[in-house]
Amino acid sequence: MVARFTSSIDELSSFASPFHSAPSDEFALFSTPPDEVSKRKFNFEAKAIPQPPPPSMASSLFFFLLIIFLSLSSPSAANVHRTKLLRSSLISEPGLRANSTPSPTLYFEVTRPIKLPGTKPCSYLILQHDFAHTYGKPPVLANYTPPSSCYSQKFAKVVLEWSATCKGRQFDRIFGVWLDGVELLRSCSAEPRATGMFWSVKKDITRYYSLLMKNGTLAVSLRNVVDDTYTGVYHVKLKFHFYPVDEEYLAGDVGNSRDSVPPGYGSNADLILPISRNLPLNDGLWFEIRMLRILRRRSLEFPECLQGSAGGLCEVLVSLDGVVVGAVWPFTVVYTGGINPLLWRPITAIGSFNLPTYDIEITPFLGKILDGKLHEFGFSVTNAFNVWHIDANLHLWLDDKSTKTAGKLLTYNCMPLAVSSVVDFKGFDGKFSTGVSRSIASRDG
Repeated sequence: MVARFTSSIDELSSFASPFHSAPSDEFALFSTPPDEVSKRKFNFEAKAIPQPPPPSMASSLFFFLLIIFLSLSSPSAANVHRTKLLRSSLISEPGLRANSTPSPTLYFEVTRPIKLPGTKPCSYLILQHDFAHTYGKPPVLANYTPPSSCYSQKFAKVVLEWSATCKGRQFDRIFGVWLDGVELLRSCSAEPRATGMFWSVKKDITRYYSLLMKNGTLAVSLRNVVDDTYTGVYHVKLKFHFYPVDEEYLAGDVGNSRDSVPPGYGSNADLILPISRNLPLNDGLWFEIRMLRILRRRSLEFPECLQGSAGGLCEVLVSLDGVVVGAVWPFTVVYTGGINPLLWRPITAIGSFNLPTYDIEITPFLGKILDGKLHEFGFSVTNAFNVWHIDANLHLWLDDKSTKTAGKLLTYNCMPLAVSSVVDFKGFDGKFSTGVSRSIASRDG
């Protein structure tokens, strides 16, 4: 069995969300037969605890990768409403010329195009919804079924397409898309103009192939505020495009066939487990980390890791039973309302429409995870302000040639974060130089 973890992280500030660190959690696992993995338990626990030093560990794991979704967010709708009112007034749209014809503006992020096969896709509208005053309300849900009507049932590529329009006055809103608790997309909305605007996001979600081939529940959370001042309603369409295989592209993306690549990194997981909150709730499925050194934890049982002296550095730590197994320094993403919204019209900042995710391999700890006991994965953020949104997906590769996976952690070494900083400021003007290093090494056998 092999396991991989993917994580997403999102951070929002209460004032205009100038910067956001984009993260997302997702992890994977190999080795346990599918019928055994389905017996897993999930328990949620969240509490404030001091960050413990990593203890020594003599446990085992075969292959595990964590993918993390991260973002920084506003603490409350009231704060969003009040703190952004001044900024909105300052950047309100100038009056239109008498003879001008209003036309919506296309917003876009410059990204690499998705490499697609030459086959005609089977496209399906998964959800269509108008997000008006949705702050504090449950996510919008839709039933999902695999594309049984497509002319082929083997797909080389699956692409998620989010498209939306909005007109009036509104601010950047963080939103997420989940399928059975597994986060597929973390993004930021574009800020509309009086004449209207539209934007779209396309993301390759082929890595979720095993999840997309079964029935599930789709959830979308976009927390918006609509009143006499903020009038923009987001009109959203969500589509999945399934591209059948051709001579060049095999099922599940080129190179991702069991006949060409062994299970593990670079292939699609056989099973994907969410590390996120359970429905029903009046928010996104992500965990909220509201204070420095707050840990969000989720326990799983299987059958058999300030701004200030560190400058702009933020670190997200992943732990297994209190032992650090991975660390992420998220790429700083500037949202569409960051610094000055006029900077992001029409080209938005890198990662703003498709926030990056982070993979952490925890395979060396697989032997410990598969001992039949309850284990706890934890996520914490250091050197950070405001509220962070974090969840993750556990990717598992199942070994169909063995009945039981065994392993042992041979070596483990985790060095603490080392930070050096030189700061030269006079009031708000100045500069700083920060150097950081951390080492986490493990080996299984």
